[in-house]
Amino acid sequence: MTEKPSKSDWQDRASKEVKGRDLTWHTPEGIDVQPLYTAKDVEGLDPGLPGFEPFTRGPYASMYTGRPWTIRQYAGFSTAEESNAFYRRNLAAGQKGLSVAFDLATHRGYDSDHPRVVGDVGKAGVAIDTVRDMEILFDQIPLDTMSVSMTMNGAVIPILAFYIVAGERQGVSAEKLRGTIQNDILKEFMVRNTYIYPPEPSMRIVSDIIAYTSANMPRFNSISISGYHMHEAGATAVQELAFTIADGKEYVKRAMETGLDIDVFAPRLSFFWGIGMSFFMEIAKMRAGRVLWHDIMEELGAQNPKSKMLRTHCQTSGVSLQEQDPYNNVIRTTLEALAAVLGGTQSLHTNALDEALALPTDFSARIARNTQLVLQEESGVTNVADPLGGSYYIESLTNELVEKARALIKEVDGLGGMTAAVASGMPKAKIEEAAAAKQASVDKGETVIVGVNKYRLGEEAHIDTLDIDNHKVRQSQITRIEKVRRNRDVEAVKVALANLSRGARVDRSANDELLDKGRDDKGVPLPPSQLEKLAAERETNLLALAVEAARADATLGEISKAMEDAFGRYDTLPTPVKGVYAAAYEGDARYAQVVDGVDSVAHRLGHRPRILVAKMGQDGHDRGANVIASAFADMGFEVISGPLFQTPEETTKMALEHEVDAVGASSLAAGHKTLIPELINHLRDADRGDIKVVAGGVIPPQDYDFLKKAGVQGIYGPGTNVVEAAADLLRLLGHNMPPAGWEFTMEGETE
Repeated sequence: MTEKPSKSDWQDRASKEVKGRDLTWHTPEGIDVQPLYTAKDVEGLDPGLPGFEPFTRGPYASMYTGRPWTIRQYAGFSTAEESNAFYRRNLAAGQKGLSVAFDLATHRGYDSDHPRVVGDVGKAGVAIDTVRDMEILFDQIPLDTMSVSMTMNGAVIPILAFYIVAGERQGVSAEKLRGTIQNDILKEFMVRNTYIYPPEPSMRIVSDIIAYTSANMPRFNSISISGYHMHEAGATAVQELAFTIADGKEYVKRAMETGLDIDVFAPRLSFFWGIGMSFFMEIAKMRAGRVLWHDIMEELGAQNPKSKMLRTHCQTSGVSLQEQDPYNNVIRTTLEALAAVLGGTQSLHTNALDEALALPTDFSARIARNTQLVLQEESGVTNVADPLGGSYYIESLTNELVEKARALIKEVDGLGGMTAAVASGMPKAKIEEAAAAKQASVDKGETVIVGVNKYRLGEEAHIDTLDIDNHKVRQSQITRIEKVRRNRDVEAVKVALANLSRGARVDRSANDELLDKGRDDKGVPLPPSQLEKLAAERETNLLALAVEAARADATLGEISKAMEDAFGRYDTLPTPVKGVYAAAYEGDARYAQVVDGVDSVAHRLGHRPRILVAKMGQDGHDRGANVIASAFADMGFEVISGPLFQTPEETTKMALEHEVDAVGASSLAAGHKTLIPELINHLRDADRGDIKVVAGGVIPPQDYDFLKKAGVQGIYGPGTNVVEAAADLLRLLGHNMPPAGWEFTMEGETE
């Protein structure tokens, strides 16, 4: 009888076949993935069963054998009328739930008539200024039966208030509303940046929403704790896991501090993961997340199994989508969707193939939606609960992620929790380092992107994209705002907004201290009337006050401003990481050419070539801008990182003050046709038309000619090699930079 071969026998045979090459995969998470896994690798690991604690194999026993995941498509653009028509077409075609994307003006708490949002209205989501907009958005969509997910964090109070009042006006009470509000502000301070108020009052808003929905909206999820935006900003799977779970832990602790019972509100918490191209890593990440959440909720005292159950929505990665050879994006999205399903998601959004270029068209949205329908109806993946459970590789990888994420959560706890960690800048810095390292790996060709850095087409095919007439949308919104203002009770609005502002000024911690002591600072007993007033103030709920303002038809900007008067508006200055690109490119000949070119330009100019990396408009996604700033600084440029949310006038002023040679404008939210030409005109008006203006980000190829005619001298879309972008800028600055592919011999001659 032949003896059964061992793992070492396999390793010997495999080593001979690949001539001794190391087959171990060293992942960005710091995990050494072996080329083969056996039963010995999972000894002692018991994943349990679906529906049973710690829910490694899924939160529900039947999983998709009982009911498949909910198909949600995250969408919203232009006006409420346009978005409503789009929703109704998708629902008729098989979509099961709505997921609303708001424009950036709305996210940042500005009405469409505000001067800071001229280029943002309706461009990257739907503009919502009033309850009337919300009524139109859900026209002929019954809110008592339709589950609605809303991705909103900054202006979360007015948006949720509008939704509640729109439901009332449709005849649906708050207790019947179903769905989820994201309400995850901590991740905004780390990566997405659509915050309005400072961290502490923002955390109060989170707690107030949890309290209000727990009391009044039993079918509604009060928070969706999001790792998606960390994923999109470049976080590794370990970072996304650890920081997202730590965010959730912080929200639960804050809610408990207000007196809420953990088992009353925790069953309505949900999560949101980003799903990228590392297929098995993403599956294991979702399983690891359920284990981590279960254990943390037990630590916090949860008794109800539903409080310990991590339920999640997933979205396929936007950053994995490429401008080059874009039909490959259908394949990428399909793989990511399958990973989300095999990982056990409860609902899923699949990105459209053209979203690296613009908002999706009806054509591309249909393919994205049908990707899920094909998986549900044709693939057979719904026939078995957790079909990968027990896989040697999956179970081992899940365990590795759990252990590494636990170590990072412990680091966060050591800083005093996630609010303190965010204030320290630690999570943001770690994610930016990971993003820069990943981009360097792509640029060097170590990480292959088909159609981008390998198998590149000689000529890209034209693809039709959706274009929004920003000026037309903004004017229609302004017209509606003016009509609402004309027809409302002005005095009722003033009273409601004053009450909201006064409620926001309540210092709960000070009130608690006084109530506990029953005396003032001098030890004098407080009269009963004052104690009653303090107790009443302690129960002040900002969402409840905002609902009253919404009933009076206050606008989103007015409600946000009422709270801003009490809290202030929060701003930060980017501080990109340093040294990641230099380390990754050590010894690389092309990188050395660019560094030498920077030195040559510096000698001619009398200073290092100076570039302002600018983020104009209300788009807070700064991954691309930070990667460019980091890489260019490593190559020797003097980089000035502008603050987020600048107007073209403010960017011009900063460029003049710093006497820059170039401005790099980063655009991810479709405002490029408005904001960048305005910047160029301001520079020309200041007699500094010599300052080079280049643009990068999500810019449709059909807009390139428009931007070049406006004066943009270089355009760098998704997939651009950062080192080559630097070489191109050097050419614009007058340096005779050799093209890519040239190499220098030791004697300095080209060959």
